[in-house]
Amino acid sequence: MGAPPAAAGVRARLRAATVPAYSALLTLLILAPLLAPGHLLLRDAVSTPRSYLTDAALGLGDAAPRAVPQDAALAVLSTVLDGGLVVKAVLLLALWSAGLGAAVLACRLLTAPLSAQLVAVTVAIWNPYVAERLLQGHWSLLTGYAALPWTVLAALRLRDRHSTGRARLAAWAALAVCLAAAGLTPTGALLAGVLALLTVGPRRLPGTALLWLGTAAPWLVAAALSGSAGEHSDPAGIAAFAARAEPWLGTLGALAGLGGIWNADAVPATRTGPLALIGTALLLLLVLFGLRRLLAAGPRDETVLRRTLAGVAVAAVVLPALGATALGLAVGEQLVAAIPGTGLLRDTQKYVALAVPAYTLAAAAGAMAVARRAPAAVAAVLIALLTLPLADLAFGAGGALRPVHYPAGWARAAAAVDGADHPGDIAVLPGGMFRRFPWSGEAPVLDPAPRLLPADVLQTGELPVRGGTVTGEGRRAARVERALLAGAPAAEIAGSGVGWILVEHRTPGPLGDSIRTLEQLGAPVYTDADLTLYRVPDPVVTDRPSPNARRIAGAAHLLWAALLIGGAAAAAFLSRARNSPAPRSTR
Repeated sequence: MGAPPAAAGVRARLRAATVPAYSALLTLLILAPLLAPGHLLLRDAVSTPRSYLTDAALGLGDAAPRAVPQDAALAVLSTVLDGGLVVKAVLLLALWSAGLGAAVLACRLLTAPLSAQLVAVTVAIWNPYVAERLLQGHWSLLTGYAALPWTVLAALRLRDRHSTGRARLAAWAALAVCLAAAGLTPTGALLAGVLALLTVGPRRLPGTALLWLGTAAPWLVAAALSGSAGEHSDPAGIAAFAARAEPWLGTLGALAGLGGIWNADAVPATRTGPLALIGTALLLLLVLFGLRRLLAAGPRDETVLRRTLAGVAVAAVVLPALGATALGLAVGEQLVAAIPGTGLLRDTQKYVALAVPAYTLAAAAGAMAVARRAPAAVAAVLIALLTLPLADLAFGAGGALRPVHYPAGWARAAAAVDGADHPGDIAVLPGGMFRRFPWSGEAPVLDPAPRLLPADVLQTGELPVRGGTVTGEGRRAARVERALLAGAPAAEIAGSGVGWILVEHRTPGPLGDSIRTLEQLGAPVYTDADLTLYRVPDPVVTDRPSPNARRIAGAAHLLWAALLIGGAAAAAFLSRARNSPAPRSTR
């Protein structure tokens, strides 16, 4: 006799909840420390209680628009929610949806059973790419990473020749959400855009390209309006940000194992010894074991997608490896010197994310091939083999991801600027863009002043990398910093459009002869053990974005938000309407 309908229904619901629950479990194991009060501040990650809709937040500042529309979105949301909570929520949702998306993709393209889906979730969440990008502070890039499996699923729905008009509209709406979510950063937009264009099929290419342009509008428009689209990046950045060889693996092996970030300090300890080789070997063996099933013939559209993803994975590993060779570095330097905007491609290891959809599918296929008997037990063993070599990803990558608490002086300095009705940008001392505060931990952190203060903070964009310095695009900021370190007259600083100088104490960095400039400014507006804020009299505010430029940049951000929010609402409505039962006849 079969099970009673009620019991069968309970079991079905439990099975349906297993994958989301398991994805949530892995996510919480990694991000648990961030659930405590405080704000994420680690290397490039800067979350603050409140940020402001400055010209820089719109991408119209002196530096290249690398955090657009991320900064503008946080500025708007932090007016009603603590910005730190928003960042934590986005990061939690990103990792959770990355795992869930991998499972749904494996189910759809491979008809993978539950045990294999759990293996796919593990590969998507618990891997060196996620670990290294978390340690580098690239929380918003992980939204682009998470959007990749869902982008493929939307492409598959668009390729369905038997779908109705309503279903096709729902698929376009889902693709809009994926591209907009990934477009929280320019790199994420490129990741999802490339994958979408490669998977939607020829007939959907024009519509997909237009949709991508809409979701990428904030940083494309900002680059054009600010003039940074015509700026050439420093060729030294090609070698500085090239993929890095890991012990026992070399560059190609590190990339094939989903590692190889340029910054050796943003790497878990387990990736610095034999465990890196063991973990990579286990992952690649499972992927190779499932490759035959992944590439096997089946329904046409599904076969094309699976084989396309496999080809993308090969390119995503091999091309960054070639880019790290002497010839690759020379070609990259020539491209950066010749073509403006190509500096966006210099951190080549970022694009290894494009290999992950194929890796998760192949791992699920490998689990299916191995687990002909006792699939649950085999899946448990495989999950242990995948996670244990990278065990220090747990609990905030060994405690590195932990909330910090800003000293109260930051809020007081921000209030002083906000309430003064005094024009001009803010220059910051010591020189440089990275800080080591006693309260922020051992790792260097990006200066939080641009996000915490309600006026544009000048940033040179210069990055200390591998013992050298990569020149940034902030030309005016660099001139002001040199003048301050040389002790230039206050009138010269004011003539550069600077209305405020913030001195951050208890952090290393060059001060030069800036005391001579500061002595000319009189008593500080605010001072404590952490900060001193000076007002620069009579700043000459010129070379600012025009009102039209601000309106156009704002419209581009609104278009992105509309595609994200409107796409999500439309996809939910159309999917619900499609799945609703037909009304019964009353006759």
